[in-house]
Amino acid sequence: MFIQPNKTKLKLKAGQPAFGVIATSDDPQLAELFGIAGFDYYMLDAEHGLIDPVQAVNLIRACESTNMTPIVRIGPKDPKLVLQYLDAGMMGIMMPGLETVEEVKMLADSVKYAPLGKRGLGFSRASGHNPTPDYINFSNEQTMVIIQFEDARLLNVFPRLCMVEGLDACVIGPRDLSLNMGFPDGPNHTKVQAVIDDAIRVMKNTGIIAGITAGTRTDAGNQIARGATMILTAAQSLVLAGSKSFLPE
Repeated sequence: MFIQPNKTKLKLKAGQPAFGVIATSDDPQLAELFGIAGFDYYMLDAEHGLIDPVQAVNLIRACESTNMTPIVRIGPKDPKLVLQYLDAGMMGIMMPGLETVEEVKMLADSVKYAPLGKRGLGFSRASGHNPTPDYINFSNEQTMVIIQFEDARLLNVFPRLCMVEGLDACVIGPRDLSLNMGFPDGPNHTKVQAVIDDAIRVMKNTGIIAGITAGTRTDAGNQIARGATMILTAAQSLVLAGSKSFLPE
């Protein structure tokens, strides 16, 4: 099989923080650079990026070569698209916009093979074109099921979403959350931060991993202190910040 142990999942399950970048770029060289820098995972943003599973394959190879977990965020609630990314070698699927227990179950079923789920089995790159029982068990153990929390109106149902069997983590999207709450200028409002605290509390109580975006090292430390361990930053922001710090003022 080509898929490797999920470094990110192992760290998170051990209670350690894991650091990743999210990017709309499928450039394998960019992924390699982040892997060399020491990031734990690279999340390909196929929700906002114009990317398909074929384009993702070389990115996945770059992640594998630098011991970085390849994860993808997809927008469509489409089990067949989930299957294609997993067969290419993705080790985690993050899907935003899930609002019901049934939708979260759909995602979990799409990621896991029977008896844990309903993922279809075929000759794929992930299995090394050899779908043995060992591969099936390894894939079920190592792949990650991730949802997002970006709407305060979901707080009432959120505990039930987090208790769906097979769900590993939920990543809070502070910018979309603040926008949905009527604060388009950013997530630093006290009401938005209170909702974030409530969501993290639900995740801790239900036993899933809490994730959130962070813009700086200091911000990441603050998020870890409040209980989030799956830390995600935007690749574009890192490149822009590094570029500005190099150029003369």
